[in-house]
Amino acid sequence: MSEPKVVVSERAGLAGVAAGPARRWWILGVVGLAQLMVVLDATIVNIALPSAQRALGFSNADRQWVVTAYALAFGGLLLLGGRLSDLVGRRRMLIIGLVGFGAASALGGASTSFAVLVIGRGAQGAFGAMLAPAALSTLTVTFTDPAERGRAFGVYGAIAGAGGAVGLLLGGVLTEYLSWRWTLYVNVVLAVIAGAGAVRLLPADRRDPGVRIDWPGTVLVAGGLVAVVYGLSEADTKGWSAPATIVLLVAGVVLLAAFVLVEMRVAHPLLPLRIVLNRFRGGAYLAIGLSAIGVFGVFLFLTYYLQLTLAYSPVKSGVAFLPMIAALVAASTISSGVMPRVGPRPLIPLGLLIAAGGLAILAAQLGLRTSYPDWILPAQLLLGVGLGVVFGCALNTATYGSGAADAGVASALVNTNQQVGGSIGTALLNTIAASALTSYLVTHGHSPLALADAAVHSYVVAFWVSAGIFAASAVVCALVLPSGTLAPAAGQAAPPVTVTKEEMSVRDR
Repeated sequence: MSEPKVVVSERAGLAGVAAGPARRWWILGVVGLAQLMVVLDATIVNIALPSAQRALGFSNADRQWVVTAYALAFGGLLLLGGRLSDLVGRRRMLIIGLVGFGAASALGGASTSFAVLVIGRGAQGAFGAMLAPAALSTLTVTFTDPAERGRAFGVYGAIAGAGGAVGLLLGGVLTEYLSWRWTLYVNVVLAVIAGAGAVRLLPADRRDPGVRIDWPGTVLVAGGLVAVVYGLSEADTKGWSAPATIVLLVAGVVLLAAFVLVEMRVAHPLLPLRIVLNRFRGGAYLAIGLSAIGVFGVFLFLTYYLQLTLAYSPVKSGVAFLPMIAALVAASTISSGVMPRVGPRPLIPLGLLIAAGGLAILAAQLGLRTSYPDWILPAQLLLGVGLGVVFGCALNTATYGSGAADAGVASALVNTNQQVGGSIGTALLNTIAASALTSYLVTHGHSPLALADAAVHSYVVAFWVSAGIFAASAVVCALVLPSGTLAPAAGQAAPPVTVTKEEMSVRDR
């Protein structure tokens, strides 16, 4: 009769028992729910804004603050949230983030004034900055076997990539059939489920005595990211040449440059530069940030086209995105399983080029009455495949080999790139589309037909620019990413090994 076997971690020196296979996949479910909460809030509230505005009576000028309050708190505090996860433990920060995010969502959903809604959204962003890095770093240290890790990050990448489209669909359904308040209340339900799972499934992780908070770096990076994100939101509403836009963006760049100089000199940096100087991780961060710029051309302008030009309802518009979500999920899962054998360099640029092809089809074929099954659907499928490959591979690569002590801040950098990239994409593509619309009307007049054509023309220009961004990103990532497959770096948890109880007793002796 064979000896019973247990799974232990090499890094733990055969002292601790690792989570069993079934528990690891349940942990993935908890982490996936946590990530879904954060990603949903990038788009789900946007659809509900007109209804919230009517209910609470705030102006069009104030409306942007419902979005901006979340983005500023989330983007500004992400790196601090990642380092806190390394300092006090991933499990503790994940639970704190879930409880706080759920409470902030309840506050926003129950708001009776514009001020309370904005406070709730800001609190969502702050707790999201704790939640997102803790979730991704939990996944990073839970799945160390390359094959399992690939599948797990495929699922996580699918959630990260498809969450925006899911938010559009869910936001439309909740607003149309329940109330705009449920676009916030839904997070309470998700937080309760994920929080209960985290308490039940996640093992306690001890505080790392080697981690310290770099307060000068924290202040500089928080100020720099807030200035950049706020400056980009000002560019979106007031233009790139507005004095406030210029001052904020310049201040943000200066503060971030000062942050890099500080990180090169302090003993316990908030962001150890070894994390970004590794070419595998650096290339993955570039892919995530650059693709986030271009992907807003899909969600933003295709939503406008479906609703304003083809007269789709919010719910029908959301349903129209489902094929892209399905393609994204499938491609993310498959590519993450392939990547351990071929490495990220062939796959990430390929995904970016496929996404560029989907956007090029949209740009070339879009008109006042473009057929959804003939052109929009094939373009969406290509986009889904391309984005799935990028997100599935880049998220895995961005955190691989970072080591348990840096897992939180490496994960935070993923979300920071997504946030800043999305802000740049929104401001840049909105500005380009608005300029294209104005130029078209100057040439063709302001008749109803000209107005409709001008709107479609602005979307076409935005899609061409987004396609160009994806194509250029493919070249950049192919140059930055090294050849070869990923291998654990120093400090990375080794895959679990199987030993018998007899072998353990021999080693103990």
